[in-house]
Amino acid sequence: MNYLLKNVHHIAIICSDYAKSKQFYTEILGLEIIREVYRQKRGSYKLDLALNGQYIIELFSFPDPPKRLSRPEATGLRHLAFSVDNLEAVLAVMEKHKVSYEPIRTDEFTGKRFTFISDPDGLPIEFYER
Repeated sequence: MNYLLKNVHHIAIICSDYAKSKQFYTEILGLEIIREVYRQKRGSYKLDLALNGQYIIELFSFPDPPKRLSRPEATGLRHLAFSVDNLEAVLAVMEKHKVSYEPIRTDEFTGKRFTFISDPDGLPIEFYER
Protein backbone atom coordinates (compact mmCIF):
# COMPACT_ATOMS: atom_id res chain seq x y z
CA MET A 1 0.00 0.00 0.00
CA ASN A 2 1.36 3.43 -0.93
CA TYR A 3 0.94 5.82 1.99
CA LEU A 4 0.90 9.56 1.45
CA LEU A 5 2.12 10.28 4.98
CA LYS A 6 5.72 9.38 5.76
CA ASN A 7 6.19 10.25 9.45
CA VAL A 8 5.41 12.87 12.09
CA HIS A 9 7.39 15.99 11.21
CA HIS A 10 6.97 17.89 14.47
CA ILE A 11 4.71 18.72 17.38
CA ALA A 12 4.04 22.39 18.20
CA ILE A 13 3.60 23.44 21.82
CA ILE A 14 2.66 26.94 22.99
CA CYS A 15 3.89 27.75 26.48
CA SER A 16 2.97 30.48 28.95
CA ASP A 17 6.45 30.92 30.48
CA TYR A 18 9.14 30.51 27.82
CA ALA A 19 12.14 30.35 30.18
CA LYS A 20 10.49 27.76 32.41
CA SER A 21 9.36 25.59 29.49
CA LYS A 22 12.73 25.87 27.71
CA GLN A 23 14.46 24.71 30.91
CA PHE A 24 11.96 21.84 31.34
CA TYR A 25 12.25 20.48 27.79
CA THR A 26 16.03 20.90 27.51
CA GLU A 27 17.46 20.41 31.01
CA ILE A 28 14.92 17.98 32.48
CA LEU A 29 13.72 16.01 29.44
CA GLY A 30 17.09 16.42 27.68
CA LEU A 31 15.92 17.56 24.27
CA GLU A 32 18.57 19.20 22.10
CA ILE A 33 18.21 22.78 20.86
CA ILE A 34 18.41 22.96 17.08
CA ARG A 35 17.49 26.62 16.64
CA GLU A 36 16.15 29.44 18.78
CA VAL A 37 14.60 32.51 17.16
CA TYR A 38 12.95 35.61 18.59
CA ARG A 39 10.27 36.89 16.21
CA GLN A 40 10.04 40.62 16.96
CA LYS A 41 6.78 41.25 15.06
CA ARG A 42 4.99 38.54 17.05
CA GLY A 43 6.72 39.13 20.37
CA SER A 44 7.36 35.40 20.27
CA TYR A 45 10.17 32.90 20.70
CA LYS A 46 10.35 29.75 18.58
CA LEU A 47 12.58 26.96 19.82
CA ASP A 48 13.19 23.91 17.60
CA LEU A 49 14.04 20.81 19.63
CA ALA A 50 15.34 17.36 18.72
CA LEU A 51 15.36 13.95 20.36
CA ASN A 52 18.23 11.64 19.36
CA GLY A 53 19.04 13.92 16.43
CA GLN A 54 15.48 13.89 15.08
CA TYR A 55 13.59 17.19 14.96
CA ILE A 56 10.34 16.75 16.86
CA ILE A 57 9.12 19.77 18.85
CA GLU A 58 8.55 23.45 18.14
CA LEU A 59 8.18 25.35 21.41
CA PHE A 60 6.45 28.72 20.98
CA SER A 61 5.84 31.63 23.32
CA PHE A 62 3.18 34.24 22.61
CA PRO A 63 2.10 37.18 24.73
CA ASP A 64 -0.83 36.12 26.97
CA PRO A 65 -1.85 32.86 25.28
CA PRO A 66 -5.29 31.59 26.35
CA LYS A 67 -5.44 28.57 28.66
CA ARG A 68 -6.37 25.24 27.05
CA LEU A 69 -8.25 22.57 28.90
CA SER A 70 -6.26 19.41 29.37
CA ARG A 71 -8.12 17.55 32.05
CA PRO A 72 -10.57 16.02 32.46
CA GLU A 73 -10.13 14.43 29.03
CA ALA A 74 -10.83 17.49 26.88
CA THR A 75 -11.26 17.10 23.12
CA GLY A 76 -8.05 17.51 21.13
CA LEU A 77 -4.48 16.44 21.74
CA ARG A 78 -4.54 14.06 24.72
CA HIS A 79 -0.83 13.87 25.52
CA LEU A 80 2.72 13.65 24.23
CA ALA A 81 4.34 10.22 24.71
CA PHE A 82 8.03 9.29 24.78
CA SER A 83 9.26 5.71 24.65
CA VAL A 84 11.87 4.87 27.28
CA ASP A 85 14.05 1.84 27.97
CA ASN A 86 14.00 2.05 31.77
CA LEU A 87 11.06 3.72 33.48
CA GLU A 88 12.74 3.77 36.91
CA ALA A 89 15.79 5.60 35.50
CA VAL A 90 13.58 8.26 33.90
CA LEU A 91 11.57 8.68 37.10
CA ALA A 92 14.77 9.06 39.11
CA VAL A 93 15.65 12.04 36.91
CA MET A 94 12.15 13.45 37.39
CA GLU A 95 12.50 13.10 41.18
CA LYS A 96 15.88 14.85 41.06
CA HIS A 97 14.18 17.81 39.36
CA LYS A 98 11.15 17.63 41.68
CA VAL A 99 8.78 16.72 38.82
CA SER A 100 5.93 14.64 40.22
CA TYR A 101 4.53 11.66 38.34
CA GLU A 102 1.46 9.47 38.51
CA PRO A 103 1.63 5.91 39.83
CA ILE A 104 3.10 3.48 37.32
CA ARG A 105 0.43 1.58 35.40
CA THR A 106 0.56 -1.42 33.08
CA ASP A 107 -1.09 -1.34 29.64
CA GLU A 108 -3.66 -4.13 29.76
CA PHE A 109 -3.18 -4.95 26.07
CA THR A 110 0.62 -4.80 25.68
CA GLY A 111 1.76 -5.53 29.24
CA LYS A 112 4.08 -2.48 29.02
CA ARG A 113 4.51 -0.07 31.94
CA PHE A 114 3.87 3.67 31.70
CA THR A 115 3.26 6.81 33.71
CA PHE A 116 2.49 10.50 33.20
CA ILE A 117 4.04 13.79 34.23
CA SER A 118 2.96 17.32 33.28
CA ASP A 119 4.98 20.04 31.60
CA PRO A 120 5.02 23.53 33.18
CA ASP A 121 1.68 24.35 31.52
CA GLY A 122 -0.03 21.10 32.50
CA LEU A 123 0.38 19.29 29.16
CA PRO A 124 0.34 15.56 30.00
CA ILE A 125 3.55 13.77 29.01
CA GLU A 126 3.69 10.00 29.04
CA PHE A 127 6.76 7.82 29.49
CA TYR A 128 6.05 4.41 27.93
CA GLU A 129 8.55 1.61 28.60
CA ARG A 130 9.58 -0.31 25.48
